[in-house]
Amino acid sequence: MSTLVFKPEGVCSREMIIEYENNFITHATVKGGCSGNLQAICRLIENQPIEQVIVKLEGIKCRGSRNGQTSCPDQLAKGLKSLLK
Repeated sequence: MSTLVFKPEGVCSREMIIEYENNFITHATVKGGCSGNLQAICRLIENQPIEQVIVKLEGIKCRGSRNGQTSCPDQLAKGLKSLLK
């Protein structure tokens, strides 16, 4: 099992910790941000393929982000993309 620790930019959350194995997310936690929503997202992405999670979350925007052009889910997708490189 491997772990990605990602620092999102422009959003309320401060840190995203993603555990993964064989291109599947096994566990996820987010520090900061909208607690209930991020807990739900973390539960929903567990046991899902990394590529599928990226497709579903990439491009989601939040008015609460610093520039209105990203969100915690979008930042999570960006972090996960770094695993595919």
